Parts: sequence; structure tokens; C-alpha cells
Amino acid sequence: MNMAQGKACCEKPARGTNGAEAWLLPDGRLHLQHGPIDLLIEADGSALDRQRAYSQATRKFSTVLEQLVEELVDLRRPLTVNTSPQFAGVVARRMLQAVAPYAGQYITPMACVAGAVADHILSVLLANTDLNRVHVNNGGDIALYLAGNEHYRIGICRNPQDDSAVDEVRVRAGEGIGGVATSGWRGRSHSLGIADAVTVLASTAAMADVAATVIANAVDVPDSVHIKRASASSLDSDSDLAAHPVTVEVATLGKTARKSAIRSAVHVAECLLRDGLIHSAYIQLQGDSAVVDRRSVAYLPGKSSACFHPLPVPADLPSARPSLCS
Repeated sequence: MNMAQGKACCEKPARGTNGAEAWLLPDGRLHLQHGPIDLLIEADGSALDRQRAYSQATRKFSTVLEQLVEELVDLRRPLTVNTSPQFAGVVARRMLQAVAPYAGQYITPMACVAGAVADHILSVLLANTDLNRVHVNNGGDIALYLAGNEHYRIGICRNPQDDSAVDEVRVRAGEGIGGVATSGWRGRSHSLGIADAVTVLASTAAMADVAATVIANAVDVPDSVHIKRASASSLDSDSDLAAHPVTVEVATLGKTARKSAIRSAVHVAECLLRDGLIHSAYIQLQGDSAVVDRRSVAYLPGKSSACFHPLPVPADLPSARPSLCS
């Protein structure tokens, strides 16, 4: 899977012995794909640094999926405050680190697998290279790096199904933002809530990934007849959400219901921001929206949020911490 020297792109992917594939695209981006993992990577820097970064990423990427599969059973198990699984793989350890603050509710490391993979490949790209800007896009969950006076313009998602953007924010070097992720019931993964989209900016892509999931779950109108749900396991037998009801259809809601659903999610996002787990969150529901960032919420690092409504943990695992929601 060695990348060819120079600027020429591969008309066909270079295929590794385990099925991992790599393309160098005409516009200079690197495309890595293996099973469900599909990365688009762009690095700005000298030709030599970019070539070295892409070669390193290509080599390391070939082992990512196999290592995840080896520990998949445990990665799909929900965390509790009384369990601390040990993982051998670097991506699995990143996943555990990102979800650990949420152990009081039903959460599994799989909540941030896409973001953690993006973070890992970003770290590989940056090793022994001098790059100006880098982003690793894993299906919309993005790890990014900025040096000097560089910046990225980030589109805030309105609807993941058509990639429509409702707004744009500028992320600058030095702001501590290294990840962007979007979640919602219209996206690729199942959601317990009804958000069209929740986009989160955080220190890492894995942190953004799990936070977007948690905030999107909180956008909800419990027991509404306008929301259709089904057990996650009935839609996907391998789902880590098991029998929990996930959203499959949302009819048009009244203004009061929309505002109530968004308000619940804003409360959760404010807690995460105060705890330093996110930098900002953008919540979208049927044309209504809300923004939570440091300009609107006092930043109080270290304060316990205690703002989640935990889902039950299966009986064969130790009990989760009870809800402490205020």
C-alpha cells in the first residue's frame, strides 16, 4: 500500500493484503477505505512533508479495523462507574477515554468510534512532519489540526441527509478545537432523540463525536404521538443500543414541542461546556435552532454537570450511577 511518489493519482486503489485500500486523488487528498471506515484526508505543507504524512497514514491505517474487531465485544458493552475495561488497541483506548466522563448513563465506546479513528490517523499524519493544516474526515466526523495563523471554515449541518448547511463558523489555530462531529436521527447512526442535526466542536474528534450523540439524544419530546420509534436491535442486530427505542420517524411538531425539545438539549450542552468537554454545540430541529458556546455560558472547568438522564444498564452488568439531574 505504498503511495506512489509525486503528484500522480491512483486510477485504482492500492489494495493491502487485508483489503484496506488507498487512493491519491487528483486534488491532492488521500482516500483510505477499509470495510465501514472511509477517510478523506487533506494535508497542507511541503510536498515532502505531505508525502511522508500520507505514507505513514496509509501504513498505519491498514491495521485499524482488525484491531477494533479484535476488541469489538467489549467495545459494544456499556460503561458503568464500576467498570473500567482494558483495551490493547490505540483507537479503542481513545474511545474509552472519550466516553469515560459519561459513564453514569448508558454509553458504549462505540459512541465515538468514527471520531477516534479520525484522531488516530491525524496523530499519525503529524508524526515527524511539519504541516500547516490537516483534516481527517471520517464520514462527517472530522479531526483537524491548525498551525500558525491557519484556519478552517466549518459548515454547521442542518440535515445530514442532504448535507445542507445552515451556518458557518471559523476555527482558528490556538483555539484548542481539534474535532467536529454531527449527530441526529437523520444521520448514519441511530439516535434516541429527534434532532435533525447536532454539530459539536471539541478538543478532539472523539470528544466531539460522543458529545454530539449525547446532546442529540436529549433533543426529545417523550411519549409524543408524532414520533415513531423502534428498538435498535430490531433495526440492527449488532447495535450497541440493544433494545433501547431509537427514532425512525418524526412528524411536524408544534412550536411549543420544538422549543421544549431544544431546551432539554441546551441544558445538557451547557453542562458539557462547563465541564470542558465541548467548545460549542449547534442544535437543529425542524427549522428551529440553538447555539451553546463560551460566549453564552460561563466556563467553569471542573464543575460536575450531573445533567444526564441515564438509560438502564443490562442486568448482567453492575448498576449505573443514579440520575443526579437538577
